[in-house]
Amino acid sequence: MPSDAVPQRQIRALHGADTITVYQAYPPEIGLPAVRDGKFPRNWMRDQMTWIRPSFLWMMHRSGWATKPGQEVVLAVDLRREGFDWALSNAVLSPYDRTVHPDKAAWKRQVKHAPVRARWGPERDISLSPLPYRSLQLSLSGEAARRYADEWIVGIRNATPLAKTIGSTLAEHGPASASLFLLVESPYPVPKEARINAV
Repeated sequence: MPSDAVPQRQIRALHGADTITVYQAYPPEIGLPAVRDGKFPRNWMRDQMTWIRPSFLWMMHRSGWATKPGQEVVLAVDLRREGFDWALSNAVLSPYDRTVHPDKAAWKRQVKHAPVRARWGPERDISLSPLPYRSLQLSLSGEAARRYADEWIVGIRNATPLAKTIGSTLAEHGPASASLFLLVESPYPVPKEARINAV
């Protein structure tokens, strides 16, 4: 593999010394109060599974540039790195992969009780076409979802205007112009105890 090639599995995100940004998309009745108050409203279902994604373009693939029903408000959620690292260290890879989990029964037991599930999907380019390397998605439930909502969040920003701007620029002027609006995501250091990069 050339030295400048992107690894098959790598977390790329906006992050600093203390925080990392992940993305979610919600209907306005959840997304707008979350932006206003810096926390999720009472109608956010903390007992249900919730997905967070460090990749902005993967979120755009999922939400269709904030146009899909129920995903009209894209949130940029700034998390404490220690919380995100906890999620990585308590994650179980999903779906089953015999090169990672030779014992399927043990994997099923782990997944059933895991507060975090990690899934790698193809990263997307500015046109939302799949790339040959992967992007991380984390599913939080139970303890992880509660920690996410109550302990890890330091700020919630409305990324919908950015999504709309890039989407419309892409449609009107093409990928080169749209790419100028993208924020640069850099590799995130994965804790040694996390096994999400196993292949």
